[in-house]
Amino acid sequence: MAGKEKIYFASDFHLGVPDYKSSLAREKKIVAWLDRVKHDAAEIYLVGDIFDFWFEYKYTVPKGFVRLLGKMAEITDNGTIVHVFTGNHDMWLFDYLPKETGVILHREPIEKTYGGKQFLIGHGDGLGPGDGWYKFLKKIFANKLCQWLYARLHPNFAFALATYLSKRSRIATGKSDSQYLGDDKEWLVLYCKEKLKEKTFDYFVFGHRHLPIEVKVGENSTYINLGEWVNYYTYAEFDGTALHLKKFV
Repeated sequence: MAGKEKIYFASDFHLGVPDYKSSLAREKKIVAWLDRVKHDAAEIYLVGDIFDFWFEYKYTVPKGFVRLLGKMAEITDNGTIVHVFTGNHDMWLFDYLPKETGVILHREPIEKTYGGKQFLIGHGDGLGPGDGWYKFLKKIFANKLCQWLYARLHPNFAFALATYLSKRSRIATGKSDSQYLGDDKEWLVLYCKEKLKEKTFDYFVFGHRHLPIEVKVGENSTYINLGEWVNYYTYAEFDGTALHLKKFV
């Protein structure tokens, strides 16, 4: 394709875990990927859990990640649209990234059309059947009163508490699900099939699952899970005709 017309998708960087050294190395790799794709990207989607923890106070944000934040600002300053989705680890992103880096922030799945293809794009958490406990917790975390109460904690304590809990997550402990469960048990596959009863989509693009997945969910519909960047370094590229799952090396 001529010019900046490709669309790129990546998810689940989980910056911050399992330790500073490995997180920094991963951040540099993400920036290298952004440097590569920015030359022909019309839009870039970062589909949630960019950070393993993020909470914004009115005047305070977590330390670190300056390479990634600077790169996002550079890319948007040069006219490329960058979308950022909140995930289950960084749902407390508010206005800092849009103001400082120029990205467009999304909290729910969105529908887009590229090259005549219909996309449904989202992080993927809380979708599909089951996982009632997490869906309950998500409502608490998204509650304005609960957010206000958490913001009353001193940042040193609030961030230390969140860091402790993050170190017990599946991505930090290396317990990410590595096996495909089958079409009848993968909750996002089931979700996609239910959505197709309402409307036709060519591509469903999600993160959260931590496993690179490309599976047909309808005669002309494909579900792609973007994997994660602790182990896989995978992303998706739409070239105007088809969406391809790739690995950054």
